[in-house]
Amino acid sequence: MSGYDVLAEVYEWLISDEKLTPAEFAAAFDDVIRLLPSNARVLDCSCGTGQLAVGLAGLGMRVVATDASAAMVRRAGELAEELGASLRKVRAAWHQLTDHFDDASFDMVFCVGNSLHHAEGAKGRMAALESMSRLLRPGGRLVLTSRTWELVRARGSRLDVRDELVRRNGRDALVIYRWEIAPHWEQEHHIEIAVAQVDADGTVLVRSELLSCWPYRYDELSSQLHSVGLRVETSTFDPEAEGYMVVATRV
Repeated sequence: MSGYDVLAEVYEWLISDEKLTPAEFAAAFDDVIRLLPSNARVLDCSCGTGQLAVGLAGLGMRVVATDASAAMVRRAGELAEELGASLRKVRAAWHQLTDHFDDASFDMVFCVGNSLHHAEGAKGRMAALESMSRLLRPGGRLVLTSRTWELVRARGSRLDVRDELVRRNGRDALVIYRWEIAPHWEQEHHIEIAVAQVDADGTVLVRSELLSCWPYRYDELSSQLHSVGLRVETSTFDPEAEGYMVVATRV
């Protein structure tokens, strides 16, 4: 699985304006959060820099934040400390989750931010989903967001350059995505993400990271969710939309 240790330092430039603060990030999931009691036990795996985890903690939930990247876990901890949020942090990849937590110990598990495609192939993705499913209590829910890979693959290998600078904390940066689309679905694909920070004196500092990914069709994801004991409750999948959210319930 890819690390994100380089991009962790500039990850705020990759977060949309609408989800930049913890409160805003959590509010994006209001429809599923309202299904939980205020003291629910929630896992945010692939937590990134912690916006969602800290937002959930701010709502009074008992939150655990995990990520395979040490740098991401560190940044999530820094954000929690800055905002006075109570949060447990664990560095763990998906397949390691059951080494740290008991089965059926969470009311809800979040796997958001287009992260699941970093699981290595169908086997790795199945292992990730099985780990997350095992941690849910019966009736608990997995909330997962994904790119629409059917669209991504149809566009082929390419360079995507944002058409405007992104401003964060008084600093500007240009965000660039370079896609390497393999000939076949089951092969390893790559995304190189570059953040070119432009300082006031004209200095440009570029940080980039090449990330491995293994795409999947929506139908394949639905089948794998079913295989690990999760029933799709709601889905926003649209083959013409850039991304979607799936909410699946532990049977």
